[in-house]
Amino acid sequence: MPIFRKSNADAAPLVDFYWRPGCPFCRALEFRLDRAGIGVNKINIWQDPAAAARVREITGGDETVPTVVVGEHRLVNPSVGEVRRALRTP
Repeated sequence: MPIFRKSNADAAPLVDFYWRPGCPFCRALEFRLDRAGIGVNKINIWQDPAAAARVREITGGDETVPTVVVGEHRLVNPSVGEVRRALRTP
């Protein structure tokens, strides 16, 4: 079941989670982030051409997922620890 959570003024910064169907790495990271209590805004790059273009920009031309964006942080196939660190730093 996908995780859809919206940020609010009292919540942590929104985590944009770029993914595509069938990606085992996406599913694994999504599960781990959910267990860690980190909410995400899931963006399917196969349904959103602008999102696919953003991932290509971040990754240097390919569509490697999961790609996670937290504020100014751009993370390609990150660990939960990397996402946590990005949430703690501006």
